[in-house]
Order: sequence, then C-alpha cells, then structure tokens
Amino acid sequence: MAQNKLKATFMRGGTSKAVVFNRQDLPEDPAQWDPIFLSVMGSPDPNGRQLDGMGGGLSSLSKVCVVGSPTRPDADIDYTFAQVSVKSAEVDYSANCGNMSSAMGPFAVSEGLVKAPANGEAVVRIHNTNTGKIIVSRFPMSDGEVETEGDMSIDGVGGQGAPVRLEFIDPGGTRTGRVLPTGRACDHFDIPGLGSVEASLVDAANPCVFIAAASVGKDGSEMPEALEGDPIFLARMEAIRCAASVAMGLAPDVAEAAKIPSVPKVAMIVPPRQMTTLSGRQLEPSEMSLGIRMISIGQPHRAVPITGATCLAIAVRIDGTLANRMARPGDGPITIAHPSGTTVVDAAVEQSDDSAKARAIHGAVYRTARQLFEGNVFYRPVKSTAQARRSA
Repeated sequence: MAQNKLKATFMRGGTSKAVVFNRQDLPEDPAQWDPIFLSVMGSPDPNGRQLDGMGGGLSSLSKVCVVGSPTRPDADIDYTFAQVSVKSAEVDYSANCGNMSSAMGPFAVSEGLVKAPANGEAVVRIHNTNTGKIIVSRFPMSDGEVETEGDMSIDGVGGQGAPVRLEFIDPGGTRTGRVLPTGRACDHFDIPGLGSVEASLVDAANPCVFIAAASVGKDGSEMPEALEGDPIFLARMEAIRCAASVAMGLAPDVAEAAKIPSVPKVAMIVPPRQMTTLSGRQLEPSEMSLGIRMISIGQPHRAVPITGATCLAIAVRIDGTLANRMARPGDGPITIAHPSGTTVVDAAVEQSDDSAKARAIHGAVYRTARQLFEGNVFYRPVKSTAQARRSA
C-alpha cells in the first residue's frame, strides 16, 4: 500500500525543530490531524528515538506547527502548536512553544501568507490558537527573502543568524485568566517524601510552577542527564506539577492533571551561582540573574523554553515570588542561566498593593530561525490514545 504524503517544511526555531504545515494542506477537520502528526514524527516509539519519523527523541525535537489565515482581525496569521509525545500516542495542544514561535513569521512570509517589504523589517502579528494570545514577530528582509545571515548567537545552537524579536503581548492568564492563578505570589504543597514545598504558580506565555532547587535536594546546576537518571527526583517534580495544576484550576484532581503532561511546566530555580553548560563552558554568578532547570513532558530540558523563560522573567518582576526573591536585583533585562548557556529576556509588569491583580504587559526575547528543507513528508496514520478511548 502506498504511503500518504503532504507538503511540509522542516524548520528550526530557537533551540527547537518542528515540521511545519500550511493549514490549507491538512484535512479540514482538526480531529484528523493526530494520526498524521504521530506518524510524521515517528511516535509512539518505546525506544524513545523516533527513528521511523522526523522526531529526534526529545520533546524539543518532537513538534508540529500549523500556520494559516487569521481568525481574528488583529492578527496576520493563526499558529497552532502540537507537542507530539515520543513514547506514547499522544498529541498535546494545551500550550504554545515559544522557540518555534520565532519560525512562524518567516514561514508565513516565505509561504506568501503575509506580505513583507523587500528590504528592511518584516512585522508579523501571530495569533497563537493554543493560548489565544498575540505574538509580534520582527525580523529582517533582504532582496525579497527572509534574511538568515546575521551576528546573533543563542546558546544551544551552533553558529550565528539573523535576529528574530518576539514580543508576547499581554501574555498573562493564557489558561487561567490571571498571572497569579491562586491570587498569591507563593503557595505550599504537601508532597510525599518531601513534606511542605513552597512554589510560585505563574500563568504568563504558558502556565509554570517554580520551586527552589534546594527544596528537592538539588543545587540547580545539575546536567539534564543527571536529572534523567534520578527517578525519585522526576517523580517528585511530577507530583508538584500535578498538585499545582489542581491549584491553578487546570485539572479537577491529581489523576486528571497527570493526563495533561505539558501544562503547567515545572521548574526548579536557583539564585546566581557557578554552573557548567553542556558545552563545558563555565558560567559565573555575575553572568546571570538566576538559574533554571525545567522539565518538559517529563524530560529535563536542555535549554529553557522561551515561554518558560518569559514566564520566569515576569515572575521576577512580581513582588514576593520565589523568582523575585532569588534574582539579582535590577530593572534591566533578565539573564536566565540554563544547561545550554543563557537566555536574555525582558518583561514589564503592572502591579498594585494587591498581588492578585498583577498584569503582565509584555515579555520580549530574541531568537534565530532557519528553514531547513521543504517538500513532502510521508506518513501512515497512527491512531492516537484519544481516538482509541473514543472508539473503545
């Protein structure tokens, strides 16, 4: 039997890669997308390598993006992000990917979905359907083409490229309606094996849970491989994530929270300290505002996701949060240290004496992006777990 095929583009955005589809090339009914995306990425793969697809065996390399005409007047395009599980037949649309957001503007211009000047700055207003928020993407054009040459480098990606500025407009309350879903800068959860754990629950760009590394017996500079090899640590972080999910109103109970592994994101943070990157470079405390180790779909991330970095930067600006208490004081850009190096983020927050009324005005970050190839991707539809439940 012949395989099916679809027009697709493979792109890098920041420290992630994804297969990108034009909405018009996919089935009209989104309910038919999951089997396609699973097969395209090579999931589920019990070996965790996705050798039979385009995925790379990591959450940051197992992604699909869909770009099409806008469904709201203040946007130029709609962008839907799909996180494809590596080992299970799950496709999650509950959150956005900030890194891949940097590739959506260039893709839209290259596909002719958005007009841009032949030279100068292109501006694309992106409606992310996962969060319902607008992201403004700015990047250079040269002779009618998206410029990829430049002197910007980002930790975790070799070489240099042209900068893509992402402005997350009014990013607060993506899933819960409030920057601080519980109305408090800090909450406490009773976690088996740990006792009471303090956490800051923040919903900006993506809902996130931040805890102090020391509260789970870590120093915050551990390498991803070391964290992957610590099942007790991973289980405790998942327990914290699930408890926070219920407190944020994202799930009715812990059992249901476990079924939504992509939100909220969970991370441990640490004040400035000496740490080594995956490339072997040593970071000094003076080079960072604070450090982070984030878990994504149960896997320790090699870098900090852009939405996670944006959420953390906004948390730094809110009085009383763990991030605010740990970060180096100052009103300038916030430098976040992660396993691959550092990410610089800017954020603005409006707050009053009532922290529950804090409002995130914007978060901004610079990335690079590049089109890697375009053509046809082949697939054999794979039934997703959700479909299996529906047909049972």
